[in-house]
Amino acid sequence: MGTGPIEIDFDGLRATEYARLDAAGHVYLDYTGGCLYAARQVREHQALLVNGVFGNPHSSNPTSRAATEGVERTREAVLRFFNADPAEYAVIFTANASGALKLVGESYPFGPGGAFLLTFDNHNSVNGIREFARAKGATVTYTPVRPPDLRIDAEALRANLGTPATGPRLFAYPGQSNFSGVQHDLGWIAEAHAAGWDVLLDAAAFAPTNVLDLGLIQPDFVALSFYKMFGYPTGIGALLARRTALARLQRPWFAGGTITVASVQGDKYYLHEGAEGFEDGTLDYLNLPAVEIGLRYLAEVGVARLHTRLEGLTGALLAQLLALHHANGSPLVKVYGPTATSGRGATVTFNVFDASGHFVDHREVEARANAAMISLRTGCFCNPGDGELALGISAEELSSCFVASRARLTLDDFRRCIDDKSTGAVRVSLGIASTAADVDRLIAFLRTLLA
Repeated sequence: MGTGPIEIDFDGLRATEYARLDAAGHVYLDYTGGCLYAARQVREHQALLVNGVFGNPHSSNPTSRAATEGVERTREAVLRFFNADPAEYAVIFTANASGALKLVGESYPFGPGGAFLLTFDNHNSVNGIREFARAKGATVTYTPVRPPDLRIDAEALRANLGTPATGPRLFAYPGQSNFSGVQHDLGWIAEAHAAGWDVLLDAAAFAPTNVLDLGLIQPDFVALSFYKMFGYPTGIGALLARRTALARLQRPWFAGGTITVASVQGDKYYLHEGAEGFEDGTLDYLNLPAVEIGLRYLAEVGVARLHTRLEGLTGALLAQLLALHHANGSPLVKVYGPTATSGRGATVTFNVFDASGHFVDHREVEARANAAMISLRTGCFCNPGDGELALGISAEELSSCFVASRARLTLDDFRRCIDDKSTGAVRVSLGIASTAADVDRLIAFLRTLLA
C-alpha cells in the first residue's frame, strides 16, 4: 500500500516503463477503462514462465504444486496490499469486477422482506444485481445523486438505510464513480452496518489510484479488476469477502473445483468452504502470478503518491477545460461532476458544445481524437443513472421510449426517442503514466473545435 521509495520520478517512469507511448505518438487518456502496464511487469512475468514448469493446480504432482504455490502467494499478496486480515477476509479470484459482483448477486440470500439498496451512480454490473433481488422477492430502492456534482443525496440515503426490513439487506455503491470521478464517502459503510445492512463496495474505479485499507473500513464485499489497477494481466479480478458474510451466501449451482464431493447416483454435492467454493473450474494459474508482480510494482510506486500526482494533473486539466470558450464567449465544454479536485478522482467527463450552445455528437469528438492519436472514451460508460441525470434525460422520457419499444431497442432507436439530447459524453481519465504534456495535447486538440 503506499510503501517504497520516498520520491518517485513519474516523468522518468513514463520515459522508461511506458516509452512505447511516446515512441508511437500516443496520448492515452482511458485509465478508468484500463490501466497501462509497465514494461518491467511483462519482463518479470515472462522470466517466471520461461524458467518455471506449471501444471493444473487441481492435483498434487510437482507442477501442480508449483502452480498452487503461485496462486496462494498471489492470494496472500492481495490481502497484504489491501491490509486485510486473513482471518477476517477471503480472496476469491474471478474474471473481473463484474464476475465478482455477479457472484454476490446470484448468491446473496435475497427474499421477501429483504432489500437491495443502491445509488443512481453505479456501474451496470451493480445495477444488474437488482434482477436477482427482484426474482427472489426483495425490494429494490435507488438513492439519487444530485447534479451538478453528482454526489449521493445524504438525507435520502439515511432515510433509505433506516427503512425497516425483515430479511437480509444489501447496500451497494462505488468508492469512485466511473462516470463523474466523484468519490463517495467510505463512512457510509459503517453507517450502513449500524443500520443492519451488508455492504458491497465496487472498488473497480477507486482502487487503482486510492488507498483502500480494509483494516480501517470493512465492507462485507469488495469487487475489483486488476487490469484497472496495473494493466497486466487482463482477465483477472477478485471478490474480497468478509468470511462471516461469505458464509451466508448461497450458491445456485456447483462446478469443477468448487466441491469436496459430488455424486450422480447419490444426487448430492458438498461445496468447499471459503474461497474455493466460489472459484469455478480451473483458475488462470499461469497469469495469477502476474497479479502479485503488478501489486508489488504498484506498492513500489506508492498509491498515495500516485493519488497526489494525479490530483495535481486533474486540477490543471479541469482549469484548462473550463477556460475554453468560443469567440462569442460561450463555453466549449460542460463538465459533469465536480469542477474542483476535492472529493474526486482523475476521471473527467464532459460534452463539447458549438458556439450556438448545441452539443457536438460525442462520437464525432471521438473520431477526431482518434485521428489525433488520442485515446479517450465516449458513451455513458455502463453507468446509466449518472448519465441520465447529467444529460437531463427524464424518467418520463425514458418510460415513454421503453413503452414504445416493446421488443429490442437499438441505440439509434433510443437516440430518436430522446430527440435533441445527447446519449453520451466524452470521458478522459488520467493514470500512472500520465504527464502534463498529455493534458496539453488534449487541450490543443479541443482548441481545434473552437469557433
